[in-house]
Amino acid sequence: MSKVKKLLHTRYRVNDLERTVKFYREILGLEEARRHKSPRGSELVFLKTPNSNEEIEITYFPGAGPVQVQPDLTHLAFEVDSLEEFARHIAKFGLKYSDGPTKSSSGNTFAFIDAPEGYEIELIEKLK
Repeated sequence: MSKVKKLLHTRYRVNDLERTVKFYREILGLEEARRHKSPRGSELVFLKTPNSNEEIEITYFPGAGPVQVQPDLTHLAFEVDSLEEFARHIAKFGLKYSDGPTKSSSGNTFAFIDAPEGYEIELIEKLK
């Protein structure tokens, strides 16, 4: 039996492509790797995450109807050097943590912010 080799990307469908891409670039520091239109008419933007090979695909597909993100359905998790420093960074954009910071049983600390469409972003400061 053949098994998968590696994770390539995760897709999130959104209502406002440019607003969401701007959030991931300005707030999280991701880089746009490429963008194109799919054969079925979706607009796709692939974002590169620092220090990893996986990408995030942000998709706008108006033919599928509006996106309605359910609470606590899914999230992306990113490591940060300091949650305190990251809080100061997002405050410059008028944002604050929606939950946390909270220390886990492993000694790591985590917090959440919400992306424009309501998807949660987890930020983890690993125990040093």
